[in-house]
Amino acid sequence: MRYNYRYRLNPTDELHDRLAWTVDICRQVYNHFLHRLNREDGTSAYSEQSVLPNLKREWTDLKKVHSKVLQKVVQRLYDNLSTLKRRKDNGYRVGELKWKAPQEYRSIKYSQSGFELNNTSGRTVLSLSKIGDIPMVYHRGVPDVHKSDSSCAAHQ
Repeated sequence: MRYNYRYRLNPTDELHDRLAWTVDICRQVYNHFLHRLNREDGTSAYSEQSVLPNLKREWTDLKKVHSKVLQKVVQRLYDNLSTLKRRKDNGYRVGELKWKAPQEYRSIKYSQSGFELNNTSGRTVLSLSKIGDIPMVYHRGVPDVHKSDSSCAAHQ
């Protein structure tokens, strides 16, 4: 059985701004790929993820966001699409995926790499690649988790 652990982060103002900026860039990437999805037929999450390296050349801010986070944004779009299709197949009336406004997109997800729990000076911090070390507030111990079995999501 897999467990999801949630801990409160206590970022400095600078880290908070950096997290908010990263979430906003991910929202813009989501909207960009939604626009592409609406224009082109026969795309898949994998084929769209392969577009990311070329997109980084044109959209230089993307270089400041960890690659796995951007891949997860594209995967999130296609997961949402798959969920809508499943619900439609089960007889539900569904709409279509919509453009995300800033208040509607509030999280990022690291998987496999780009994050680490570090214990510095007796205090556990969450180290997020291209963002920084964010102190954690917790009331129970942080479990030992194998890297291959874990992912990290940050919510605003």
